Amino acid sequence: MNPREMEVYGAVKVGERGQIVIPSEARKKRGISPGDFLIVVSTPMKDGIALIKAEMVKEMIQKMS
Repeated sequence: MNPREMEVYGAVKVGERGQIVIPSEARKKRGISPGDFLIVVSTPMKDGIALIKAEMVKEMIQKMS
């Protein structure tokens, strides 16, 4: 991922149960709604993670088939 393509939406705190709140601006811009499934993946950055909508992964797999 090119750092110039990245956007920062703010900081979040991990709760006792490992939960985070995705900032509303990020949810709006990325079309994330309640009930959506997200896939958590590691990134090339040290200790980085990314969230990807499951439907996007499904679409990518279908295009590769």
